[in-house]
Amino acid sequence: MPRILPAPGPPRVLALAQLANSLGDGAFYATSALFFTQVVGLSPTRVGLALTLGWGLGMLAGVPLGYAADRWGPRRTAVLLAVVTATALAAFLVVRSFPLFLLVVCVYTCCQSGLTSARQALLAGLVPAGERTRVRAQLQSTLNAGLAVGAGLGAVALGLDSEAAYLTVFALDAASFAAAALVLCRVPEVAPSPVVRTAGEPRLAVLRDRPYALVTLLNAVLYLNMPLLSLGLPLWIVERTDAPKPMAATLLVVNMLSVVVFQVRVAREVTDIRGASRAIGRAGLLMLAACVLYATTGGRIGAVAAVAVLLVAAGVQVYGEMAQGAGAWELGFGLAPEHQQGQYQGFFGMGPQIARMLGPLLLTTLLLGLGTAGWLILGGLFLAAGLAVAPAVRWAERERLRACPGTAGGRADGARAT
Repeated sequence: MPRILPAPGPPRVLALAQLANSLGDGAFYATSALFFTQVVGLSPTRVGLALTLGWGLGMLAGVPLGYAADRWGPRRTAVLLAVVTATALAAFLVVRSFPLFLLVVCVYTCCQSGLTSARQALLAGLVPAGERTRVRAQLQSTLNAGLAVGAGLGAVALGLDSEAAYLTVFALDAASFAAAALVLCRVPEVAPSPVVRTAGEPRLAVLRDRPYALVTLLNAVLYLNMPLLSLGLPLWIVERTDAPKPMAATLLVVNMLSVVVFQVRVAREVTDIRGASRAIGRAGLLMLAACVLYATTGGRIGAVAAVAVLLVAAGVQVYGEMAQGAGAWELGFGLAPEHQQGQYQGFFGMGPQIARMLGPLLLTTLLLGLGTAGWLILGGLFLAAGLAVAPAVRWAERERLRACPGTAGGRADGARAT
């Protein structure tokens, strides 16, 4: 546990806040689909439409809310967004019409995206640059531990399958975000960043940072491992393999526990931007290997063989996932100007959201529509994205040097405060 948890001080408090709301989120993810259909009374189509619109809007809200964290202070912004998120979750307890449901979903998703941006900016302000990836890995381990416990609570609610049980889960999630807001009040505030811009530079400078946008897009491709684990792989197991259906849940547990135990150790190997590029390239290779292994489980190879290969493939995948995560955190922080971490983290956070939004359609088309060929295409995408990160990072570094010769991350000499 000393290796997993951050040292006492602000990083430990950030981990406790992460743990608080991840407990509620784990239960929410396990039960939300049935809650929205059986308790709120909406059709699956309307639920899917609302969530797609909500997460799409949330993805767009990350950058301006991250900019607000830079200007107003990341702790203050994070506390406010955690409170509003708790309020939105509490509203789900009483909302029963589709228009109000859509409104609450949009508030919830925007605040979740903004909260992620503010927390990342807060971490960047409280932790020295050389330690951020390690602390971020510790926070990820804490997050996965909380999600796993919360999912267990959600499983209890699913077993009870009653309105009272589902309402309790949502009340728990709302309380968890309120608790996270209280915990975040214990960390010192990071001073708002001065507004420093070059002549003609927009307020949301990240929107013109093409190398950073390319790195974000490449990572979005690699983040397809998330919907692969939660959607694509379970459907493949049920429809195309001899493995028993519970293997889908088993692989999810293996993934979560592996991240809890090993993420910090894997992140130790990533100490700079070049190391991050190498880690992500290695992640692309590992994910390709996992896809090839998954592809071999299709057809009639027997339950025992299918289970064995699935477990090996899941181990390869989670190692690639941890390497990619560590590399992505280092690049997300290291390629961003220090005084604009909020808006840059908001933009970088669009990567996993793009994967969540486009992943279901892409994965079902590839895996269920094309079978083995689809796995190979997906693995090729992972490999291409992983190997393309290094040249994209070199481009980003050249642009930074061009903006401020003699430094790797400064601003142009003509920067002015406005």
